[in-house]
Amino acid sequence: MKIITLTGNQFREYAKTHKYRSYYQTVEYGRLMKIDGYDYHLLGFLNNSNELIGAAMVLFKKIFLNYKIAYAPYGFLIDYSNNDTVEELTERLRRLLLKQKFIYLKINPRIECSKRDKDGNIIAYNPEINDIMEILQKNNYIHHGFNNYFEDMKPRWNAILKLSASNDNLYKNLSKQVRNKINKAERLGVEIKEADDKEDFNKFFEFIKRKHDRTYKYYQKLIKEFGDSAKIYMAILNTRKYLENSQENYDIELRKNEEINLKLQEASRTNQAIDRILSQKMASDQDLERAHKHLIDATNFYSKYPDNIKIGGMLVIETEDEADLIIEGFDKKYSDYDPNYLLRWELIKKWNLEGKKHFNINGIVGEFKEKNKYSGLNESKLGYNAAAVEYIGEFDYVINKTVYNIYKRRSERMIKKYEKKSVK
Repeated sequence: MKIITLTGNQFREYAKTHKYRSYYQTVEYGRLMKIDGYDYHLLGFLNNSNELIGAAMVLFKKIFLNYKIAYAPYGFLIDYSNNDTVEELTERLRRLLLKQKFIYLKINPRIECSKRDKDGNIIAYNPEINDIMEILQKNNYIHHGFNNYFEDMKPRWNAILKLSASNDNLYKNLSKQVRNKINKAERLGVEIKEADDKEDFNKFFEFIKRKHDRTYKYYQKLIKEFGDSAKIYMAILNTRKYLENSQENYDIELRKNEEINLKLQEASRTNQAIDRILSQKMASDQDLERAHKHLIDATNFYSKYPDNIKIGGMLVIETEDEADLIIEGFDKKYSDYDPNYLLRWELIKKWNLEGKKHFNINGIVGEFKEKNKYSGLNESKLGYNAAAVEYIGEFDYVINKTVYNIYKRRSERMIKKYEKKSVK
């Protein structure tokens, strides 16, 4: 085997059809990560017949004393089930990286272990997973474990929706909770549009800036690097529509309440049993109160914001076959309007009609039985009838063991110091 440097076009041509492809294994992502101090190599792996049998975009940066670390996000684009390929590639890389003062190489291949339903029941299992795990460990890749939360650099669990049915069938397969939230958002006048100016971008960043430590410049650069593939979609509260819908809904609830009042009066006059009618009356009073509150809010919003309100946003990367959710957020003041639920649904319908095959709704956790702080996250994303896809996880390949151990101890001390400061 021979390791060569690929041009951007050579790498793109090889990567675009590989089964482990992702937006992380792209030239664009390599250029993006320069903002975090990384550089990158585009590597090609040739067999003895000079045929390209693998490739990788490998990030790297200096840490201390000219020592470097390397990271291939979502791993190499190779056949991991071929022991000879993995063994020879690993040895060639070890020799190359050792000369260049690398400490270790991290990979987290996009190899599926299983697919599960919303309750964690296995619906598909990769029959090669045990063999691949054995091959990697035999070649001294240190596995970080089958963790269930967000312990690694990338989530080990993702919610991925297959887009193959009609939009009507996709809607039928949504959970009741998700359908209710979508319908509610529509009733309250929420609409979706693609961001088209700097003001939209600035507002979007306001929604997400507390969710991640990424900077304004990072997202600017991401959009620049990925070009037309990177899109921001905004959830807009149409205040006029909100007012019209709220008035109509209030009128409907008022009529219902008045009809129940008449029934109650008639029952009292004729000494009929009124328990069931009283129960209806209490429920109707609550519905009417909610409708009245929305009408007051809608009137105030339309008076104050006649040109609508931006209340949520989502950044995605779209390819021909797939859409990947990068990050989403919304104004907490409008959480009751469920903008993120409608955002996802409107885009699912759009992408399905365009012929995309998958929507990766991004990270979830692998704990389905016990209630935890991420249970709502899972319910929200898997409620679109997405599968919980479990990946193999993260590995370190140690190149310089002595320096690696020093680096790990140093990193652990820094983490503890940071945690101590956070507690204070």
